Amino acid sequence: MGVKSRTQEETGRYVRMLTHEIKSTLDRHTIFQMQSEKEGEASVITVNCPDKTGLGCDLCRIILFFGLTVVRIDVSTDGKWCYVVFWVIGKPSTRWGLLKKRLMGACPSCSSASGISYYRAELQPPKPPDVFLLKLSCHDRRGLLHDVTEVLCELELTIKRVKVSTTPDGKVLDLFFITDTRELLHTTTRQNDTYDHLKVVLGDAMITCDIEIVGPEITACSQGPSFLLDAITEDMFNTDMIDEHKNGSVSSKSPSITIDNSLSPAHTLVQIVCRDHKGLLYDIMRTLKDYNIQISYGRFTTKGKLDCELDLFIMQADGKKIVDPNKQNALLSRLRVELTRPLRVALVSRGPDTELLVANPVELSGNGRPLVFYDITLALKMLNKAIFLAEIGRYMVGDRECEVYRVLLDEGDDFSVTSKEIQEAVCKMLMGWKL
Repeated sequence: MGVKSRTQEETGRYVRMLTHEIKSTLDRHTIFQMQSEKEGEASVITVNCPDKTGLGCDLCRIILFFGLTVVRIDVSTDGKWCYVVFWVIGKPSTRWGLLKKRLMGACPSCSSASGISYYRAELQPPKPPDVFLLKLSCHDRRGLLHDVTEVLCELELTIKRVKVSTTPDGKVLDLFFITDTRELLHTTTRQNDTYDHLKVVLGDAMITCDIEIVGPEITACSQGPSFLLDAITEDMFNTDMIDEHKNGSVSSKSPSITIDNSLSPAHTLVQIVCRDHKGLLYDIMRTLKDYNIQISYGRFTTKGKLDCELDLFIMQADGKKIVDPNKQNALLSRLRVELTRPLRVALVSRGPDTELLVANPVELSGNGRPLVFYDITLALKMLNKAIFLAEIGRYMVGDRECEVYRVLLDEGDDFSVTSKEIQEAVCKMLMGWKL
């Protein structure tokens, strides 16, 4: 009897210890590993966490924000738990620790109370982040706007809207409506840190810098004037004109996209062969997220420096294959557009001036493509083109919300760069192709 009682006690302790270990593992719902190799070699990022529709999109968006190049990816999920491995090329400046923190923040939480990996029900939508107005007055110089944008990106301050104007006496007033990924901009320490970083980059060119929180009425981006919408809808968002816009070095061969329901009894196979570009995986995952499509298994590989292949076994939210021809055609059409022209770029003549328009379709969740304004201003800085006015706003174009960047170029002192060269340079910068 004594031996049996002792065995029961040991068994009880073992069960309690095992239960505690399982719960602890579930609390660490993301098992994340990173292996940073020497420069030029792929590092490995492993994410193991509860699954959700759109998780791949959220992870790829963060990786795109940190400027990493994805050369391979493997995805596997049973609908409740997923395992994702990224092979990425980093930079000497890559902040791996911060990247890990942001990726972990994008992973869903699971309840550890029952010891089972169920999702935590979100009873209320997340609170929108506070919006702050950064008012910056400076003496103008070439590349100023890009330098400010680069500082804000490094500080994880997201530009929601911007209005830049130049005065006749050579000064600029920049109004940035920003949110803080770290949610600390309301503190004096964070504001002072932002000021110090800007001062280091701008030096004596900076006159004043003020940061203040703005009311909720500023948070929602206002609708734009009709002439801007006309310019976009007649050209930039006409999917029938995609082939006509492919010209010279900025063109890309048409992607090959096929849908097959014969290879799997439970999944639809989507196979894509196309030219690689910056944010390619994000563009594909964003489309699937908007269509509420779940990925059960996927593999992405690059072929050389230009081409890539992607195999995705997918299903609808109801767990069924995509067999409706109308749904198949709609998905194929959207994927083809996003792979051919993920961003729309156009130059519009405004009398004696030239306006650069870049349109970026946003996710249904409201997230926009990261670093678009950064790439635009960098391309113009490399061309030594001065910016007279700049604005960012959100507009409804048909049934899609788009983030539209309007940049009025200063043509007063430099006609050496043609409109075609400007458009090609901006396109190549956005697509990650060599200038």
